[in-house]
Amino acid sequence: QVQVAESGGGLVQPGGSLRLSCAASGIIFENQVMAWYRQVPGKERERVGFIGPRGATNEAPSVKGRFTISRDNAKNTVFLQMNNLKPEDTAVYYCNSLASPFPWGQGTQVTVSS
Repeated sequence: QVQVAESGGGLVQPGGSLRLSCAASGIIFENQVMAWYRQVPGKERERVGFIGPRGATNEAPSVKGRFTISRDNAKNTVFLQMNNLKPEDTAVYYCNSLASPFPWGQGTQVTVSS
């Protein structure tokens, strides 16, 4: 059974940083293009970016230059380093396979507020 578990969220002031983690199990992780998403209540889920099996990344324009995606295939884990956070980054953050989505995890709440 495929499972993902996101962690690392929290409350941070504008301009601060957080590092999110997503641990996956039940899949051949190293073959997956893994993506980060975020969702605000009442809005559609938005893709933040993704990372290929060999580490090539693509980030949404709204986060490019502030967010960095990385992965550790040995630990079946993908990371989202978020710097210079803004209030509009407040959301629940999720990870999933880009091409073959599995059941969504619980996500991790990120709140950017002074």
